[in-house]
Amino acid sequence: MSKDVKKQRLGQVNGKGRVAGWIVGLLAVGGAGYAAYHYNTNKPIEVPVASVRRGEFVVSVRSRGEIKSVRSTILSAPQVPNPRIVQLAESGKPIRRGEVVVEFDAAQLEQYYLDRQTQVRTVDSEIVQQQATHRITNEQDAMSLMTSQYDVQRSELEASKAEILSEIEGAKTRIDVGISQGALQQVKTTIKAHGVSQDADIDRLRMRKDKTVRDMERIKGYLSKMTIRAPVDGIVNIMPNFRAQGSWGSTPPAFKEGDNAWTGAAIAEIPDLSEMRVEMKLEEVDRGKVKLGQEIRVRVDAIPDREFKARLDWISPIASLQFRGFGSASEKTFPARATLTQTDERLRPGMSASAEVLIETAANSLLIPSKASFMDQGKPAVWVQRGQGFQVRHIEVGQRNDNDIVVTAGLEEGDRIALENPAEVAKRAKKF
Repeated sequence: MSKDVKKQRLGQVNGKGRVAGWIVGLLAVGGAGYAAYHYNTNKPIEVPVASVRRGEFVVSVRSRGEIKSVRSTILSAPQVPNPRIVQLAESGKPIRRGEVVVEFDAAQLEQYYLDRQTQVRTVDSEIVQQQATHRITNEQDAMSLMTSQYDVQRSELEASKAEILSEIEGAKTRIDVGISQGALQQVKTTIKAHGVSQDADIDRLRMRKDKTVRDMERIKGYLSKMTIRAPVDGIVNIMPNFRAQGSWGSTPPAFKEGDNAWTGAAIAEIPDLSEMRVEMKLEEVDRGKVKLGQEIRVRVDAIPDREFKARLDWISPIASLQFRGFGSASEKTFPARATLTQTDERLRPGMSASAEVLIETAANSLLIPSKASFMDQGKPAVWVQRGQGFQVRHIEVGQRNDNDIVVTAGLEEGDRIALENPAEVAKRAKKF
């Protein structure tokens, strides 16, 4: 109940405890007269009353929201297989540039790196061994080539004697020349084949080594990303783990040490606290009442002693569905955000807040509570207190909102009016 609302007693108990009856006169305007109420009880009758006041009349749209930073540095999980968090900074704590925010388990990657190093050394040994084998083969091929060339020269020398030898011996020597030349050609072909095979063997080993080296470089790159440090000074805010198991409809829990992340997962953020905003969701029925640029009053739950001002700067053109769970109808809301025009060192991202979008305001208005007005003879009226009674008075009203009505005529500031029909209050009291 408002601080302006008080209780007006219609009955009183005498000092001797005897039951007394009080007559409450109600003077009616426009043909209505006072009605007397006799109530015999030892308990006073109390009628809730309020004072007519002057103040600011506000037509607004209310919404709940959350404080966010306009600019934040997001720290995401690196592109490494199965990153597991082993160290995590505490959410909400200040951090300096260069300090560790998130560290992932690097033991498996370090083992992979050592394995690849061993493979590189093994391949290097195989290359050396293969090259030694090739040198032996090349020396054997050189000897075979030299022998074949000698055989050709010897057979050609013997063939040159054909003129002084018999015809049969001459034909035989010419055949030997052909055989020697064929053997020489075979040796040359074998040497060429050995060269191609040796090059292929070395290339295969070098490709295997190159692949292993690339694996090492990739793993080395992974290792360099397993520790994420703060790029700027600020406050650490740990992000929710959307893959963590939780109850239906509840907010996902934040990442913690031991959680398995995934590539690109937002683990933490370091917000810029110099510029903040409130993110909210407007009800579908209120969407048409608001527009960009309207002033917003923001009350942060964690800072109850201060009211912040903001300016509405974005409204989603598309509604989003809010699922309430099985068996409940979903609701449509329009995401919106407003940038705070004032800041406070106590503000932190994630704080809950209530936002009031000011649709229309009127200063120095004469106001009464909405429930104090009723219709009498088709006109707005109130019960005005006169002594110990209440009088019906017609009034003229202007705009109204959920709480207040603007009075344009019929009342003055400080007048006391009933918030309920005094007769109904007396009837209820009589039943007890």
